[in-house]
Amino acid sequence: MKKIILVCISTCFFFIANAQEKTMTLSLKDAIDFAIDNSYNTKASKNDIKSANEKVWETTATGLPQISATVDYQNWIKQQVSLIDIDGDGTEDELVFGTKQSLTGFVTLNQLIFDGSYLVGLQASKTYLKISKQANEKTELLTRETVINAYGNVLVAENSITILEGNIKILEKNLSDAKQIYENGFNEEEDVEQLEITLGNLKSQLNSVKRMKVIAYKMLNLSLGAAIETELTLTDSLDSLTESNINLSLVSEDFSFSNHIDFKIAENDRESKRLLVRLEQSKALPSLSAFVNYGYSGYSNNFTFFDNDQKWFESSLLGVSLNIPIFSSLGRSSKTKQAKIALETADIKLEETKQRLELLAEKAKSEYQLSIENYNTAKKNVGLAERIEKKQRIKFFEGISTSFDLLQAQNQLYSQQQSYIQSMLDVIASKAALENALNTPIKQ
Repeated sequence: MKKIILVCISTCFFFIANAQEKTMTLSLKDAIDFAIDNSYNTKASKNDIKSANEKVWETTATGLPQISATVDYQNWIKQQVSLIDIDGDGTEDELVFGTKQSLTGFVTLNQLIFDGSYLVGLQASKTYLKISKQANEKTELLTRETVINAYGNVLVAENSITILEGNIKILEKNLSDAKQIYENGFNEEEDVEQLEITLGNLKSQLNSVKRMKVIAYKMLNLSLGAAIETELTLTDSLDSLTESNINLSLVSEDFSFSNHIDFKIAENDRESKRLLVRLEQSKALPSLSAFVNYGYSGYSNNFTFFDNDQKWFESSLLGVSLNIPIFSSLGRSSKTKQAKIALETADIKLEETKQRLELLAEKAKSEYQLSIENYNTAKKNVGLAERIEKKQRIKFFEGISTSFDLLQAQNQLYSQQQSYIQSMLDVIASKAALENALNTPIKQ
């Protein structure tokens, strides 16, 4: 009985733990920090850094001592016969040299003494590591921006649902009042039908936004690197994020392309092309290597190599190899020219990157300023639209205005409400884009 109780308690704890793992409460900053560590893209880029580190060691190891061992066993199924005129009388005797079986074992030490391509390869592997680290940095910046947009989209969906539910509640009351007025003969049936159409459209929009909300949460989970069914509770509101992301001092901030991650990546690309030129040039240099081995050999007509009285013969060999490239029918020269052309192309791309980054920074500043202006305008307009709709509603029920006038005021209000929500998201998203363009997330 005690065992059964313990099993039940353990099972309960297991399900509670699993439930806790599938629930997260996140501010925007928490979401960004979580994604930097756990998103699929950042995990992959960190693995690329690990792989690059191993590549550096792989390249380094080729210039360090290499030890290998070989064991060879031979068994003549039919031994070779040699014909030799031993007596010099023209009669050739058939002789078999050596034993039928042999076993040899050698340990060889190889050492590269000089190779120009090896030295260049060491530099290239370190550049490759630097490129991997910069790619990871770029991935983190893109992940940050993706999470900000995904977080904002969830908040937009939540706010849209709240606004639509409020509008539906007001419209349902209007419809109920309009029906009573119609039943008393003080308005036309068309007025009631017009309100029913508007209410139906709002309910359809609400259902659509609710479905979009589910997808938005899953997209946020995907950008975080969490299971898409994870239940998220967001602690930041759309209003507070919008206000905290209004910072016009960013617009006047000087831009320095030299510290921008995209420029650093372009610089490293140029460096890799420069090393490729040196690699092709180094192939015209001599290479020098040496080896020494030591081994035992045993011979027998029968397989007696594990017998105690088996004789073994030691041997050792030292060798040095000098390889001097002399003529390649201009093949090496052609490869070197190709590498130089690639270097020239990298220089062109580096200059283009400078110009592009400066232009993107200006464009991001302009779009950020525009988003703030649109937000201020939308905030003002939604207040005006609310007052206009309220006045038209009063006039409609007093019989002063038509249902068409009320419909226009309602549609204007609904449009301004959506524009206001979208303007808040635009401020948040354009601020993130501007920070990336100015490289400010790295500075922070």
